[in-house]
Amino acid sequence: MATLTPNSSERKLSKLEGIKERSAFLREPVATEILEDTTHFSQDGIQILKFHGSYQQDNRDNRVKGQEKDYQMMIRTRNPGGFIPAQLYLTLDRLASEYGNETLRVTTRQGFQLHGILKKNLKATISAIVRNLGSTLGACGDLNRNVMAPPAPFKNRPEYGLAWDYADRIADLLTPQSGAYYEIWLDGEKAISGEEDPEVKAARQRNGNGTLFKDKEEPIYGEHYMPRKFKTCVTVPGDNSVDLYSQDLSVVLVSNDQGQLQGFNILAGGGLARTHNKEETFPRLADEIGYVDKADIYDLVKAIVATQRDYGDRHDRRHARLKYLLHDWGVEKFRSTVEGYFGKPLQPYQPLPEWRYEDYLGWQEQGDGRLFLGLWVQNGRIANYGDWKLRDALRTIIETYNLPMRLTPHQNLLIYDIDPSHRSAINQILREAGVQSLEGLDSLKRLSMACPALPTCGLAIAESERAIPDILTRIRKLLIRVGLQKEEFVIRMTGCPNGCARPYIAELGFVGRAPNVYQMWLGADPNQTRLAQVYRDRVAADELEAVLEPLFVYFKQDRKPGERFGDFCDRIGMEGLQQFSDRYDPSSLKPKRKERHRIRIYDEVYERLKQESLRSGKPMLDLASEALNSYLDSQDG
Repeated sequence: MATLTPNSSERKLSKLEGIKERSAFLREPVATEILEDTTHFSQDGIQILKFHGSYQQDNRDNRVKGQEKDYQMMIRTRNPGGFIPAQLYLTLDRLASEYGNETLRVTTRQGFQLHGILKKNLKATISAIVRNLGSTLGACGDLNRNVMAPPAPFKNRPEYGLAWDYADRIADLLTPQSGAYYEIWLDGEKAISGEEDPEVKAARQRNGNGTLFKDKEEPIYGEHYMPRKFKTCVTVPGDNSVDLYSQDLSVVLVSNDQGQLQGFNILAGGGLARTHNKEETFPRLADEIGYVDKADIYDLVKAIVATQRDYGDRHDRRHARLKYLLHDWGVEKFRSTVEGYFGKPLQPYQPLPEWRYEDYLGWQEQGDGRLFLGLWVQNGRIANYGDWKLRDALRTIIETYNLPMRLTPHQNLLIYDIDPSHRSAINQILREAGVQSLEGLDSLKRLSMACPALPTCGLAIAESERAIPDILTRIRKLLIRVGLQKEEFVIRMTGCPNGCARPYIAELGFVGRAPNVYQMWLGADPNQTRLAQVYRDRVAADELEAVLEPLFVYFKQDRKPGERFGDFCDRIGMEGLQQFSDRYDPSSLKPKRKERHRIRIYDEVYERLKQESLRSGKPMLDLASEALNSYLDSQDG
């Protein structure tokens, strides 16, 4: 029996497919509701609004029983390869104060998010972004999302510039062609932009083998767009700063011995989102599909998009991502179907070097006499907190030196094209703003990521961004306690199982299970080429040390030379780790000292001691002994 496509009359479609079909190519009901004097959009409006780059949210911290929800909009920008020109950054910074919550947030897909925008200010905010070299079109919704690329601005390594170019062109190829975006947010005025690449324009018009819909406003997507979101990246051999195995489509440049671009390796079928207690949902790494010559890349991208567009599940949204098509069909059937749209066989996948994770932080040469500076941003949140005024510092630097930036796939940013003579002044601006130097940054923090979660994300069931700083501090204290003072590994946390911070390819992942309860994942490799596995389904936040201590002790005792924590967990296996944990005696870690119990303390001191013990993970005896020793030492001095 032939496989039914979403266009088959026999197939039942989800409710959202009807909303998309009735939207007049993303116009309604947003175009009508944006004019209404209300605080929020309808349920249909919320779904179409996503295609325009905005989510309607509710700040749960501000909920008052019996009153309307605290409605606000999150706006996400679309920046292929993470490119943010100076003019756009300064505009976003201004909008964060004028309409937002005084912060900007770097996303894990190299864009910015503005939070706290009221519905009445949504149009002014989006129009300002578009008029200042930015866009939000397609940053959310059932279509191709922001195309990622390595952020490093190496001017003496042409493959990096080519990755940026192809990220831009693939983004253009798959950008919605509907006029709705400019009609709604700019009253029909098309924003000034660079001339579209002629090859991209030709590819969008070339209807080989059914990849396009004839005479439709959306030639590639049609009125139903994609079954679910579709994520793409472009990278160079060996550079896995983009987490390429987590993408629906990954495009890898392949050059000859002279450094000339010849073609592209293609991977497909990655994706991390899942649902608790739904075993039919799972994270999956992308498969190697094949190789295409340089001239064929746009037709191949269309062929893969058309395969997912026509065969992806439009009935069950939990089963709608491309990864499930690869899982259900297998690589051979998927490749064969893609080749039908492509019009010829794919060539064999070309050998590549091993993948490595890079974050490009700190001062570095970019290869043309100029410098770039990679800045760590805690959980991507650009803000001013107390003595830490990163937002003020960035505004001053960008205003003074008119520098572009690239956002990284790990929530950091690179400022580049810096004249070496300006290095000292930029360092001084950062020091005065209290921005931590790379040398003083704990490696656990450097390698960590977290999603925003509570209070604004409607899917969050546990804290993430607000919880992870304390979690990292507690883990570092525990590592010191077991004798692993300098250990580093990748830690990622999300407030729900959708996995926006990609915890399923972290060495240690925390996934929100319930308020203050997390699922714990272990065993991905440091370069994000292997999935982690579930170690514990439920770990309460205050039980963290008790669960991790035996694992760290086992790691210290039985690791191989140079072995990373994720590799160790994968080698031992979840069952082996659990067996050791079950046998573990916590008293083995305690120093063998004679204890006396003849000191009495006041109740209020005892309660403070107890709270500090819970916060730090240290026994009350140790804390009391440290305090007394510190006092006695001071008296001796």
